[in-house]
Amino acid sequence: MAETVTFQSICRDLRAGRPAPLYLIHGEEGFYIDALVKEFEALVPEADRDFDLTTLYAPEIDSARTVENACRRYPMLGPRQVVILKEVQTVSADFLKPLAAYAANPTATTVLCVCFRGAKAKGAEFLKGVKAGGGVVFEAQKVKEAQVPTIVSAFIKERGLSVDPKALLMLCDFVGTDLSRLYNEVAKLTVTLGQGAMVTPEAVERNIGISKEYNNFELTRALAERNVPKVMAIYFNYRGNPKAHAVQPLVSLIFNLFANVLAAQYAPDKSERGLMQELGFSTPWQLKDVKTAMGNYNAWQVIEIIDKLREFECAAKGNGSRQDPYDLFFDLLTRILNPLGMKGVRI
Repeated sequence: MAETVTFQSICRDLRAGRPAPLYLIHGEEGFYIDALVKEFEALVPEADRDFDLTTLYAPEIDSARTVENACRRYPMLGPRQVVILKEVQTVSADFLKPLAAYAANPTATTVLCVCFRGAKAKGAEFLKGVKAGGGVVFEAQKVKEAQVPTIVSAFIKERGLSVDPKALLMLCDFVGTDLSRLYNEVAKLTVTLGQGAMVTPEAVERNIGISKEYNNFELTRALAERNVPKVMAIYFNYRGNPKAHAVQPLVSLIFNLFANVLAAQYAPDKSERGLMQELGFSTPWQLKDVKTAMGNYNAWQVIEIIDKLREFECAAKGNGSRQDPYDLFFDLLTRILNPLGMKGVRI
């Protein structure tokens, strides 16, 4: 069975000096495409790039024949030349049609990289040629929230660091699915801490500016624990600086927690492995808050909480309420911490 093409596998082959003659990279996640373009550029020594590296932009050339002509040239200084075609998503599907025959039989001394940044590849004849010629196709899919901890951990490890689980969750919460921002923050930590260091909550707080006590990760954890003093402490800290802590993203995080709790409560397999599969988690510690909340809220309470979260969404948009968002949020947190039981009695 052929190896699945991944961002890591392409980087590994390029860095080992084993490039294929043709690559088609496309998809929604622009970070991976930008990072791969840098890897292709690195195939040519910097001193040789005026001669053996050609970068073309699809909207700026008359025809894909220009790309083919560049690819059929021989390298001038090194063993190979690299041709990169960018912004192909901005032109018609027929643009690459003249390049289909080349794709089916590419020049061995040229590495051609065709980039559809932020979009799926198009052009049936060209795609057929890529397949016929054994070209490498990689789709950079948008990162899902559940994948972020694994990606963050891999970035940190690649930089020669290790990470404390709490610090990892703080970083995940801070960067969300913005991989460019994530890469920059990890790079910042690498420079500050040095090779072999441990990324701790204190290091994240000191170097990135996320409070280890007052952050979204701590808020969702305190709600899972039904820890009233801690929830209120974070609430009043956030309310003191509302520009830095918009309410809507906080409510989305809380919704995700309780939606996962409800799914876990009705999961047929409640083992660690079963719950990870049910929720799409990649690491066991992602379950920690879910398991904690399962012990503190029954299914009826969770259903009520989700209903209150939806009511908040409507009220926050001005449907039936003109209250300050943080007043509404205070009421929401109070209801979450003290939900009704099955018989309508608060427990």
